[in-house]
Amino acid sequence: MVTTDVQTRNTVTSRAATPWLAMTALILAALNLRPAVTSLGPVLEEIRADLGMSAGLAGLLTSVPALCFAVVGVTAPRLARRFGPDAVILAGIGALTAGLAVRPLVGGVPLFLVLSGLALAGIALVNVLLPVVVKERFGNRIGAMTGVYSTALNVGATTAAAVTVPIASAAGDDWRVGLGVWAVFAALALAPWLALVCRPAPATVRGAAEPAAAASPVRMSANPTAWALATYFGLQATSAYVIIGWLPQVFRDAGLSAQTAGLLFAVTSLLGVPLSYALSAAAGRLRSQSVLAVLLAVFGLAGYAGLFAAPAGAPWVWAVLLGVANCAFPLALTMIGLRGGDAGTVVRLSAFTQSAGYLLSIPGPVIVGTLYDHTGGWRAPLTFLGALMTAQLVAGWFAGRDRQF
Repeated sequence: MVTTDVQTRNTVTSRAATPWLAMTALILAALNLRPAVTSLGPVLEEIRADLGMSAGLAGLLTSVPALCFAVVGVTAPRLARRFGPDAVILAGIGALTAGLAVRPLVGGVPLFLVLSGLALAGIALVNVLLPVVVKERFGNRIGAMTGVYSTALNVGATTAAAVTVPIASAAGDDWRVGLGVWAVFAALALAPWLALVCRPAPATVRGAAEPAAAASPVRMSANPTAWALATYFGLQATSAYVIIGWLPQVFRDAGLSAQTAGLLFAVTSLLGVPLSYALSAAAGRLRSQSVLAVLLAVFGLAGYAGLFAAPAGAPWVWAVLLGVANCAFPLALTMIGLRGGDAGTVVRLSAFTQSAGYLLSIPGPVIVGTLYDHTGGWRAPLTFLGALMTAQLVAGWFAGRDRQF
């Protein structure tokens, strides 16, 4: 009897602790999903000089993330079906940690690119499967928990972009230290995910890891809602990549200083930290997210219109408008969790949405750059971006409708 009572208490304690463990694991994973990418830009010039990397290869390096997310992400459902989502995420974080730890140590471009690809492959798996973990472990709080990890993702991205150079400078202007330090933070996420693998969610207790990723009767490529979500995801990613890559240049070409242009860009990034949680939490309480998707697109259209008409006229306003529009990313993640009726459907929907969406996002920044080169100004690129934002508005309306499959 004593033994039974002790076992019962231990089981209750374990179940009570698991949500906090899952939340900790979720936050630590999300914090590490972007530093591999956002830490590169600030020290790219030093990397190129040290490794002898051409401008073309540097351009390839900046375009690899979206391609890798699309190609590797599509394998996540099969892996999750075989090993369980938690185990695949653990492996993804392991690959991320290894790639981040070893790539600063190499002396040649090919191996640097391969190791960057390894880190990005790990991120791709985690990208797809985090919505599944939210669905399984926080099914009645999908919006709020998606907001938590979206906020953590923004914090990780912004922090890496901001402190990589100071870290490198403190280490004697060594870019290798500036990049390598992020492997330490990635390694911190391994322990809680290992613990979660040993404590499966109720839906994945031996025999339901299969339901968590089991084949669903819904064929994603034939489902209009899935395509609407994929289109919405891809168009919001296009807008985000363009803002990351080109917004400072737009302001500098309008006559603003490099420092001011950098601060304006920082505003667009920092707004995502508080807004991601609030938006996802609100979306999770609504049956339809269509109005939210439309409102975010309207903010984006207003921001692009301001840049078109008078980029230096009210630059802080345009930056805020575009920063709000960028919150389409956490909204897309929330809708993935809400549209899928069970974890198995969510993992397949997440893989389809993100893989197709990231593929769709690849040409946008290239087209913007080409239009800028050929016209010598920003009116043609901004017109193109306005057209894409209008398409995003339409896709968001259909993706946000109260549908579940």
